[in-house]
Amino acid sequence: MAADTTTSGTATGLATRPVRVAIVDDHESVRLGIQAACQNEGFEVVLTAASVPDYVDRLDHREVDVVVLDLSLGDGTSVTENVKNVQGTGSAVLVHSIADRVASVREALAAGAAGVIPKSSATKTVMAAVATVARGDVLNNLEWASAIDADRDFAKAQLGRREREILHLYASGLPLKLAAQQLGIGYSTAREYLDRIRVKYVEVGRPAPTKVDLLRRAVEDGILPGLDADGDGR
Repeated sequence: MAADTTTSGTATGLATRPVRVAIVDDHESVRLGIQAACQNEGFEVVLTAASVPDYVDRLDHREVDVVVLDLSLGDGTSVTENVKNVQGTGSAVLVHSIADRVASVREALAAGAAGVIPKSSATKTVMAAVATVARGDVLNNLEWASAIDADRDFAKAQLGRREREILHLYASGLPLKLAAQQLGIGYSTAREYLDRIRVKYVEVGRPAPTKVDLLRRAVEDGILPGLDADGDGR
């Protein structure tokens, strides 16, 4: 579900209106650079701010699809606090970060950020990431996978082979009905597998109530981008 290499001023599901973006970064040059790139792409830049509290105070009930958020704002706020406060305004969060801050990236993803894009990325890549998140998709890229791989302090859910296959297809973006068809099983059977998967993740303390959560679990457990070779064959 990685970002496309091309973007436009609108994203699927947003009809014909432009993607609405806000930028939160404590460096003015970064804010101005992203703002110019967004405007060149045809996106509407609703607001820029140096901190999340400033952003929330000045938003004034305006709607934003995606907030491009710096991880380290230098104002004493935590990553989790900032991601949650932005989400509280109804916007998705795209983290714009220095790539080597793996712990902070993982914290942002755990808090619910839709993805992370390195500050070293080409402008075109950043704009593609904005468009992906605006569509309601999760940015499943190398930075996400690296952050997950750096921390194995969690218990894996013991999923059967068929469960991993369903999770792989469904979390990759296929509707459950199509995933079932591809595996040659009925929709109700696929639903039972999905319900069982969710139960197993709850049992190990890693609940996955939404499709986005399931994608996170699939990445964490190595089911995406590819299936584990071992399994019980179910």
